[in-house]
Amino acid sequence: MSAAADFLLFPDLASRALGGSVSAANDELFAQRENLIKPTAPFFDPSEFGHKGKVYDGWETRRRRDDGHDWALVRLGAAGIVHGVVVDTAFFRGNYPPFVSVEAASVEGYPSAEELSTVQWHTIVEKSPADGDTANLYPVTDTRRWTHVRLSIYPDGGVARLRVHGEVVPDPRFLTGTVDLLAAEHGGRLVECSDAFYASPANIILPGRARNMGEGWENSRRRGGGNDHATFALAVAGAPRHVEVDTSYYVGNAPGWVRLSTVDDRVADVADPSAWAEVLPRTAVQPDTRHLFLLDGAPAATHLRLDVYPDGGLSRLRLFGDPDERGRVDARAAWWDGLPAEHRALLAEQAPA
Repeated sequence: MSAAADFLLFPDLASRALGGSVSAANDELFAQRENLIKPTAPFFDPSEFGHKGKVYDGWETRRRRDDGHDWALVRLGAAGIVHGVVVDTAFFRGNYPPFVSVEAASVEGYPSAEELSTVQWHTIVEKSPADGDTANLYPVTDTRRWTHVRLSIYPDGGVARLRVHGEVVPDPRFLTGTVDLLAAEHGGRLVECSDAFYASPANIILPGRARNMGEGWENSRRRGGGNDHATFALAVAGAPRHVEVDTSYYVGNAPGWVRLSTVDDRVADVADPSAWAEVLPRTAVQPDTRHLFLLDGAPAATHLRLDVYPDGGLSRLRLFGDPDERGRVDARAAWWDGLPAEHRALLAEQAPA
């Protein structure tokens, strides 16, 4: 992977799978705006036509007859630092926008599309050329935390998907009590895995229940020795209390057993196998079942390793626990440091001590 594409390793903050939505668009005559953030790859049926013309799996506006441009407004599923944007014009060959730009904003609460028109927007991708039928990649160097982005296309045309890859920065005001320390929406992320042949283990920390086997982690069938595994960085450091291991929809391909281990990288080396503490010993699991296991006495952790034996898939993995004091302090500092100046001005009383 080229350096310019390194940002693709980060989750898509705009994805519907993470809770994103397309709040508004100035035009969507040919194809609806909501298609922009579908987690699935775009498709194309050359024989499919509707009353308004060719049916596209994307967002498509009418042909402009003036000097303006079109735009779509996206609320990120999880606020964070954007490291790169993909404007995918797949299958748009004679009707793609030749130029695009992206702006971002950071706001409190849940403003309407009308209210968002009055907030301060910051350019994170300058007006740039775009090619048709191409995943156009735009690295972003701005390190501030955003809640919304606005895609502008010049002058009009179609975009299949908008991907906003970045690093979740959770709001520490919601990291109180017992929370899912592993949740992607809080900032948990996949670090590495042994196998993701059918689907990535990054799926198992997404919000909500999986709707089918395709929305979880499924590795290939293991034919040799050993076992499959995945390692995650927790959203916030804390002490795990109980875990949910969900094999729903995995009927003939669930693991036979699972094992969980943790490490605290503030006091130990993640790369040292001896530093990891077993918090759930190798335990049998059933197909198509939500399992709950208590983790009595589990130490504070920053990372979790899931081992499945010998292979097999999961729908979801939840790690419920209590953020510790240092974890909360670090989360608040990261959040505050990422807020744009106009957002900080509204929250002066929240400044770290």
